Amino acid sequence: MALPVSPVMQRLAPQSGTAFVLARGDVLHIVDPFGCQVADVMAFDAHDRRARLSSGRSIDYASTTRLTVGHILYSNRSVPMFTIVEDTVGVHDFLLTPCSPDTFRIIYGSNEPHPSCLENLATALAPHGIDDDDIGTTFNAFMNVEMAADGSLRVLPPLSRAGDRIALRAECDLLVGLTACSAEQSNGYAFKPIDWSITPG
Repeated sequence: MALPVSPVMQRLAPQSGTAFVLARGDVLHIVDPFGCQVADVMAFDAHDRRARLSSGRSIDYASTTRLTVGHILYSNRSVPMFTIVEDTVGVHDFLLTPCSPDTFRIIYGSNEPHPSCLENLATALAPHGIDDDDIGTTFNAFMNVEMAADGSLRVLPPLSRAGDRIALRAECDLLVGLTACSAEQSNGYAFKPIDWSITPG
């Protein structure tokens, strides 16, 4: 059953980011309104910014990279930060870092100016005392990364279709950064917005 969604749905423009605070028990709804668009999520403990979202601990404790309903996303201190309470796609990434200027230089071979999730997150979180060195691996909602038997990775177009969603319940007070991803490969080479809303706990 779908969770009730706050009527105040907000839209992130393509290749942009935002930041906001979630109280414990609030549910963050992330919606892909047109399909095939990734949203990067980063989180910090609202009362101690040294505690931050940890892909390593989350994957370790779940014993899977395929995190979905019922799984917990932990901090670097092994404290629950989010529980996934709704997921209509079931395929997300928690291995790859947010795209950065270096991503486009090293992977895409370009030195041209390009929006990036790392810069968008750092800009949105800067008023809260966070800079780019504080931002680690993000939970990449809807991102489709395939791992072969030899360990090699392929970034494929997201499987999300128009209206697909994931909902994350805050297990402590959180400072959250959210983007509409800026990397061509991650989004099927087309950039679209991401919708989001918060249901109070």
